Amino acid sequence: MFPSVCFYPVFFHIQMLWELVLLGEALVVMAPSPAESSDTVLALVSCISPLRYCSDFRPYFTIHDSEFKEYTTRTQAPPSVILGVTNPFFAKTLQHWPHIIRIGDMKQTGEMAKQMKVKKLKNLKTLDSKPGVYTAYKPYLNKDEDIIKQLQKGVQQKRPSAAQNAILRRYFLELTQSFIIPLERYLASLMPLQKSISPWKSPPQLRPFIQQDFMKTLEKAGPQLTSRLKGDWIGLYRHFLKSPNFDGWFRNRRREMTQKLEALHLEALCEEDLQQRIQKHTEVEAVDLVLKLKDKLSQAEKEQMPVRPGTLAKLRAHIEAVILALPEDLQGILHKPSTPDL
Repeated sequence: MFPSVCFYPVFFHIQMLWELVLLGEALVVMAPSPAESSDTVLALVSCISPLRYCSDFRPYFTIHDSEFKEYTTRTQAPPSVILGVTNPFFAKTLQHWPHIIRIGDMKQTGEMAKQMKVKKLKNLKTLDSKPGVYTAYKPYLNKDEDIIKQLQKGVQQKRPSAAQNAILRRYFLELTQSFIIPLERYLASLMPLQKSISPWKSPPQLRPFIQQDFMKTLEKAGPQLTSRLKGDWIGLYRHFLKSPNFDGWFRNRRREMTQKLEALHLEALCEEDLQQRIQKHTEVEAVDLVLKLKDKLSQAEKEQMPVRPGTLAKLRAHIEAVILALPEDLQGILHKPSTPDL
């Protein structure tokens, strides 16, 4: 559940908060209680879903945590982490952090507009109890007034939290999807053509991600196709490509696509007439083929490769057929299970 209640004082900045989380910026959430601190941090982390937040986050951070000294030192820039805290002591020790969110209870709905200004960090000490966002960050995207009005109206009309949550979740989901689609489209173009996959050669490699080439695609196939928001999308992508979230997303997608290439290669191999091919080879080459096929089968099972149904059964049958075509002494050796390395 996306806890919209804890965002009442900062509704005006939800889009900026989405950018800060997307870019893996160092964020501190100062809240009145551990529950509100945890809810807010978890809501922030989930606001870029389905993109996975790849940096560290601590829903409830205390002075007893082992990283306390590291996070409060002023001699180095704060790491890419979201901290949730309640101890007033942190208002002083974390004052050097670039983005601080103050969460508090709303006294009355009419005060919302006053509490929504972005405040300068130097005011943090004197404004201990006032909710708001303390940062010098300038958002890349223009503010979406429609969502603000929709959420404010919900507060004024006492709309149920579940309904407010649903509005926020849908908004963030659409925003993140608009951002991810151009990346996914470009990544798909890096996949080798299926016709380039030969069963007797190693699977082809995914082409490299070239930032300049990706940026060129944004002019015609950028987020403007799915989002009404205006602003510096190019600047946002440039910043994102240097972030831990891009690194995590790209590593994961590259692994999935490499696995898909391995699966296509395996399927192509299973369509071959291996027995006919083996007749043209020596016994040594046949044994080598069996060992390679066994490795591929083991890898496919271990990694749960996305192959078509029946592919692995077909591969086992191929292996067996090749073994049976060999002399009995070799059959006995190849039928023995491989001994794991000690």
